[in-house]
Amino acid sequence: MKQVTIHQAKTHLSRLIKEALEGEEIVIAKGKQPMVKLVVVPEMQKQRQIGVAPDFILYMAEDFDAPLEDFAEYMS
Repeated sequence: MKQVTIHQAKTHLSRLIKEALEGEEIVIAKGKQPMVKLVVVPEMQKQRQIGVAPDFILYMAEDFDAPLEDFAEYMS
């Protein structure tokens, strides 16, 4: 959680919005007293995307898809 003053929020609003969109919780305070929380509208939250980490799998065994002997009786 990140807490900023009203003055800091006015000065750095664009950056704070970007951070909130990236998942950071932003609280705006008057002095040290928290007043409001900057939250992302649900429709604007990032959706999970398949295939965005193509180099994530470093190694996959040749027999990865081979049937497991332990489950042979369940497969038939």
